[in-house]
Amino acid sequence: MDLKLESKRALVTGGSRGIGKAVARALAAEGVDVALLARDPQRLAAAATELSAASGRRVIGVAADTGDLQAVRRAVAEAEEKLGGGIDILVNAAAEPAGYAPPPPLADITSDFFHQQLDIKVMGYLRTAQAVAPGMKARGWGRIVNVSGLAARSTGNAVGSIRNVGVSALTKNLADELGPHGINVTAVHPGVTVTERTADMVAHHAQRRGVDKVVVQAELDAGNSTGRVVTAEEVADVVVFLASPRSRAINGDAVAVGGGAPRAIHY
Repeated sequence: MDLKLESKRALVTGGSRGIGKAVARALAAEGVDVALLARDPQRLAAAATELSAASGRRVIGVAADTGDLQAVRRAVAEAEEKLGGGIDILVNAAAEPAGYAPPPPLADITSDFFHQQLDIKVMGYLRTAQAVAPGMKARGWGRIVNVSGLAARSTGNAVGSIRNVGVSALTKNLADELGPHGINVTAVHPGVTVTERTADMVAHHAQRRGVDKVVVQAELDAGNSTGRVVTAEEVADVVVFLASPRSRAINGDAVAVGGGAPRAIHY
């Protein structure tokens, strides 16, 4: 299927590693020119060079902290200048992944931690949307895909659930406001996902619990209906479709990309 993405321009936040980098790679493979946004200039430069060489497309890095609206606006302007036009696609993936430390229990959640987590994932996504939406509206087309998480649909991590539900609420509100202008806004909910950091995470948990890494990996694999942890590349496949003109019928909704949560029915 031709996704009709050739020569589109995308901005991927958190694009220097993890799911963001996998999405950027998949978009470039479909003919999209991509700007990666993250905080570390060296990691950005390395990722941009790698993805450009692999795809033959223009892939650049723009350094910014999504906690700073002015920095985001400057980064978007830089990306548009270097890519030669406005941003057609925004993929928000700049957030600290869960998985290393156990989530704090209710009594240990501080105001600083709570506000930091919401500022990074909810307000950070809002800031980038605010920066790109005017240009999308002027051109009459755009796609915004927010990487949220399956904690929105489960208990056990109060702050993780709240921030991901917040992303879903943000997604639907943006979809209703921007949809009449040709801009679709969707979210994806990954679960545990294989990235370049997974091996270290498995080793960390195995050491902390005093068990073999094989035990931890088996538990992760058993956490979804497929019996195997989903990879960042598999998440990216869904994101790229949602970022394409082919996805017009999907707007304001969240798509689970975690391999299927056992025993749960969502409708």
